[in-house]
Amino acid sequence: MTRPTTARFTDLLAAEWIKLRSLRSTYWALGASSLAIIAFNANSARTHFANYRHMTPMMRDANAELALRDAFTSGAAMILILAAASIGAITIVGEYGTGLIRTTFAAVPARRALMAAKVTVVTAVMTVYGAFTAGVSFAATQAVLSGRNADVALSYPGAWRVVVASALLAPVCALAGMGLGAVIRHSATTMVAITGVLLLLPAFITDRYRWTAAVRDALPYNAWTRLVDASYGHNQHIIYPRFYPETVTGSWVAFGAWAVLAGIVAVVVVDRRDV
Repeated sequence: MTRPTTARFTDLLAAEWIKLRSLRSTYWALGASSLAIIAFNANSARTHFANYRHMTPMMRDANAELALRDAFTSGAAMILILAAASIGAITIVGEYGTGLIRTTFAAVPARRALMAAKVTVVTAVMTVYGAFTAGVSFAATQAVLSGRNADVALSYPGAWRVVVASALLAPVCALAGMGLGAVIRHSATTMVAITGVLLLLPAFITDRYRWTAAVRDALPYNAWTRLVDASYGHNQHIIYPRFYPETVTGSWVAFGAWAVLAGIVAVVVVDRRDV
């Protein structure tokens, strides 16, 4: 008599990794978005390089701040958020759309373990993606600025935080996309929700009241904005929150909370709902 076998967690990790890397769209999405982000940041450094000779002494005093902003611009962060969240969402809604999820659950009835493996694989892949994109962006932009001696080293105060926060933005948003995908299950609606929650909502919430400031500070884009601003509160060309300013600690907590809660939502929701 043959005994039924139970898949180990390492087997589930291997299966999810095979499913993710077997999708040609994954390579295209990761590669194209990474190139776009690096090019976007390099172009910002090129503009900084071209204008450097015409800068006033006051502007040159703030050169290090400008060099750190070139390392990962807000436009590049928006591209990364959209790409990472979409890739995270498609790992779930894609299986529901094709019906593969039924075959998967028939082969592995332990849904929570299966979803935990999927969350682990997506987190690992998107962390590598974020680290590569943020690291190359920093190196490329500072190489451009070195032609004017306007670059900063990685050891400069705040530089590491720019690279690490930009790298971690990828897995945080990928998990947020997975969580939304698990709840919504429909590709088009999930993409609209990702755009609305992660990209549009930060622009419409003020810090006038404590509760709106708390919501604003908890959003991944706003948390990232605070983390990469090494001279927070001292730039006369930027409007900072007047009533409830963000903090670095609170922004790191927001990153962690999004990652943990979105992962839990993806696991629990898929486990409790019918296929």
